[in-house]
Amino acid sequence: MSADREDEYEMRDEYDFSNGLRGVFAQRFEELNLVSLDEDVKAVFPDSQAVNEALRLLIKTGKEAQSKAG
Repeated sequence: MSADREDEYEMRDEYDFSNGLRGVFAQRFEELNLVSLDEDVKAVFPDSQAVNEALRLLIKTGKEAQSKAG
C-alpha cells in the first residue's frame, strides 16, 4: 500500500472507543477445539462427523483391547 493510501486508513481523532468492549468474542474462540488435518487424511474424511465417528471407533477398540489384555 502506498503512503498516500495509508493516510486514508489512520484513526481519526473523532473516533471514540471509550465505551467499547474488549474480548467480547474471545471466549467463543477459546471454546473452539480446531485441528488441522493433513491432505491425505482430509481425502478420507470429508467432514467433522466422519472424523468423530472414526475416532470414537478407535477409542472403543482401544478400550476393548485394554480390557482383554488386562
